[in-house]
Amino acid sequence: MNPGDRVRVDRVGDATGDAVYEGILLPSSTETEVVVKLDGGYNVGIDRADSEVTVLESDVYSVGESESGDGSSIEFDDDLPTVSLISTGGTIASTVDYRTGAVTAQFDAEDVLRAVPDLAGRANYRGRVVANILSENMTPDVWQDLAHAVYEEIEAGADGVVVMHGTDTMQYTASALSFMLDTPVPIVFTGSQRSADRPSSDNVMNAVCAVEAAKSDCAEVLLCMHATESDDRCALHRGTRVRKNHTSRRDAFETVGSRPLGEVDYARLGDELGDHDGAEASDAVSFRRPHVERDERDLALHDDLETDVELLKFVPGMDPAFLDVCEGKAGVVLEGTGLGHVHTGFIERIEELVDDGTTVVMTSQCVEGRVCDRVYDTGRDLLDAGVVEGEDVLPETALVKLMWTLANDDDPAAAMARPVAGEVTPRSVPWT
Repeated sequence: MNPGDRVRVDRVGDATGDAVYEGILLPSSTETEVVVKLDGGYNVGIDRADSEVTVLESDVYSVGESESGDGSSIEFDDDLPTVSLISTGGTIASTVDYRTGAVTAQFDAEDVLRAVPDLAGRANYRGRVVANILSENMTPDVWQDLAHAVYEEIEAGADGVVVMHGTDTMQYTASALSFMLDTPVPIVFTGSQRSADRPSSDNVMNAVCAVEAAKSDCAEVLLCMHATESDDRCALHRGTRVRKNHTSRRDAFETVGSRPLGEVDYARLGDELGDHDGAEASDAVSFRRPHVERDERDLALHDDLETDVELLKFVPGMDPAFLDVCEGKAGVVLEGTGLGHVHTGFIERIEELVDDGTTVVMTSQCVEGRVCDRVYDTGRDLLDAGVVEGEDVLPETALVKLMWTLANDDDPAAAMARPVAGEVTPRSVPWT
């Protein structure tokens, strides 16, 4: 009896009477307990002493030896594309720690394959773990490790890459890889707002849709998450134009200033793969906006980052002395008000920072729309002080881009205005 087996647990009656549980056997933190994932999605722990366990089917989610030897894969099928699953932790790779009741990131890539049976038959999988952390603990160093791992997987022949990542900072990491990698294949980030032990978990649909997107012809960094609260479709967001706009909703992520690049219609996936009627899986992935095509560019890695950069949000009444923390920094991204403004008392200090070699980029707290510091006197004074307009780049994306630009371009101020990975749109229009 091993994790991944389908089992039936007959529990001898106590005060609550006899009970029968059927599902997938999960790893247990103790030898005295059997943990089963029920078909409804819940995990249940049962005392072994009061139970009889019968194996109904062995190794339902069998995970074999990977070709590279550094991860895991299911049975290889020459007719299927190869998708690399890279785990960094987060809710999609989390379960409940029964000792504390807390959600912890303790699944590796092999566990993800076992936990999401609908992945079987869609691709050949190679798996590797880059990190096992919740996304609030993500750092630029891990971004670089992840970029290297993705590069190696593509270089080894992966037809697409799916990155399992916590949702809280996923937009930062997706932006980082958008700048650091020229990719000939899709790189798809996905995660889960609700852990796998909850019936309302979005992990299965997000993972399945991400794999389908990784088989598509869009060779960009994408973020694949629920498009609505229902289990009907996932949106495919460009990695540099997406933002988490809700703390807990399953459709928390939105493309800002535009529409998503595409979507995966979960209801149209083949019934032989996911118990859904309709078209073949490839027909379920559609793109409505221009994008980089598969094999349109050669694989390249530009992973240098200048991490001595700050993101500072301006608020009314803020003391210009707050900018002292930025003294000596390589770069600063300001979140200004409206079109990109701060109190006029900041301008002299900003000019001093620029004169000392700090690149200062202005973004807007409004999120929608673009910075234009040529309309009002304050904006024009900021430009005279050397501030770089951040166009319509999201503040979080601007932070990552500035880190990357400072390390890879001799003229970071000019580079910040140039589109690199779809982070700057040609114009802002009211219907987006």
